[in-house]
Amino acid sequence: MNNPEQRDNASVQWASPKILVQLVFVLGVLPFLPMLIPWRWGWWEAWVYAVVNILGLIVSRTMISADLRRERFHSTEYENIEPWDLKLVKFIFLGLLAVPLTVGLEAHFGSLVTFGLPVKLIAIALLIGGYAFATWALIANRFFSRVVRIQSDRGHEVVDSGPYRIVRHPGYLGALVMYWGTPLLLDSVWTYLPVLLLTGVFVLRTALEDRTLQEKLPGYTEYAQRTRYRLLPGVW
Repeated sequence: MNNPEQRDNASVQWASPKILVQLVFVLGVLPFLPMLIPWRWGWWEAWVYAVVNILGLIVSRTMISADLRRERFHSTEYENIEPWDLKLVKFIFLGLLAVPLTVGLEAHFGSLVTFGLPVKLIAIALLIGGYAFATWALIANRFFSRVVRIQSDRGHEVVDSGPYRIVRHPGYLGALVMYWGTPLLLDSVWTYLPVLLLTGVFVLRTALEDRTLQEKLPGYTEYAQRTRYRLLPGVW
């Protein structure tokens, strides 16, 4: 970030009250809910969950441009967001909140299962791998907004490099891998309910977003012919 104007704009973004409140919640509250609700601060698996989420968010967001951070911070303020996505974004937020909340409640009232160390090591690999894959997509795609809209104001064009050579929506795939690994790490069977909800919403959003891009973004139909699968390689 060598441009002084970009540095100043980025500083303003980070300093705004709205962004600060979001950061406090996402970094200081959400990752710690599994420990906060049952008040289990010696729970090493929950610390791993918190550290992966906090470091993953910080690292991924510092590696993108100021322009993309600005887009993501203000994404819900644009007028050309697809109407159906405004509804899906709310379900996604509820799902993201419900995952650590359900873990904490189950830990408070008593977990139904306790997975062994090999399973938990696999779960940690899923969390880290899922976050890394989604971060790769975020870095590769400078149009990686939080909402579905054609970013004509930013010169929106097709991105077909990096993980976009594997699937057309790698960010969703990385997120789902991480969410499916979370209950295994934190001994929470009930958490698969919000995870299933998130999976359904992500599949629906993938289908609708893909259709929108094919209809409205020049070159995307040709890209879809080169990269065949939307979300899961070999399946769909």
